[in-house]
Amino acid sequence: MFQASDLKGNQFLDLLDDDNNIIEPSYVKGGSWLKTFGHSNSLCVHATKAITNHGEYRLRLFPREEFKCSCSIYPIESRCYILHECSRFNSYWNLRRGSLGHFVMFLETNLSVFTFSDSLV
Repeated sequence: MFQASDLKGNQFLDLLDDDNNIIEPSYVKGGSWLKTFGHSNSLCVHATKAITNHGEYRLRLFPREEFKCSCSIYPIESRCYILHECSRFNSYWNLRRGSLGHFVMFLETNLSVFTFSDSLV
């Protein structure tokens, strides 16, 4: 049931395959994303946090904690802010090129992105 797009919620980052089709979440044959990140545990963790919008998830669970971006400009280290505005990361991400391969290059170029330094994982 998770594969049905109406059940995944609106927090998932829509990434495109090589044919510019939105990749749907799946666990069949290694899944849609896992086989791309499986060679690196840290890359897999960072990608999972980005894809599932972990920053906003943490904000909802721990509303009294501070989630200020370490660039000191924005009050919340959100996925949207990280991908589109934050000056800490290489400006390699381009929404018009939202392919899975391009996303992997963004993560590999910006090794500290989606690490949430105050979190345990």
